[in-house]
Amino acid sequence: MTVEIVESISDRLVGTEAHRAFVDHEFFKQVHSRELSHEHVAMFLGQWWHPLHYFPTFLARCISVLPDIESKSAITRILSQETGVRSAKAAHEVIYADSMEKAGYERRTVTGSEPFAETAALVAWYEKCSADRCSALGGIFATEVTDLLMVSAIGEAVKREAGTERNAWVDIHVTQEPDHVDQATNALFSGLAPEQELAVLDSADEMWRHWTAFFDRLAIETGMVLPSGRC
Repeated sequence: MTVEIVESISDRLVGTEAHRAFVDHEFFKQVHSRELSHEHVAMFLGQWWHPLHYFPTFLARCISVLPDIESKSAITRILSQETGVRSAKAAHEVIYADSMEKAGYERRTVTGSEPFAETAALVAWYEKCSADRCSALGGIFATEVTDLLMVSAIGEAVKREAGTERNAWVDIHVTQEPDHVDQATNALFSGLAPEQELAVLDSADEMWRHWTAFFDRLAIETGMVLPSGRC
């Protein structure tokens, strides 16, 4: 019975209009074909740094508001991997900065760029939605089920512009992300009342809308064509 509930929530989460609009974003399509300058890709990296850097704090805040040990354990596993599993050198943000510097992008640009308004709003939503159980679950799930899509797109931009075949930051996501998705789903196992399910759905949709705005801005900055009505 519990598994059926989790599957129902998961199906509803990935079936929303906000989710479909995000995964169909033009950025993910055009990044594979559009010519991108070094400055464009560096801009992508500098904006991505902000949610990447805040994400461990977001997870820690989420753990503090989750009521049951099963959910806490599931999200703690993600947090452990994000922060390097007892080695700061293996933390995702460290691997990110190191691998992008190795690919030819200045570290001060990657880690020290000012956030766009959309980037700042995204990070602010991460902070806001980690304040209670249901919104936290929605934020976690929305991030984890689409994270590999986003990472792959940024990695593709780096690969095409810098000419690098492998990137340690992309590789670690390919290895760890399936487990992250499993853990995010497991955190929904404890059973939610109907109104709580709606709160999870609303939070996930808001997260995808913020990520859509984030990639809208990156697309606009590089001259990508967005669908009519989004500019």
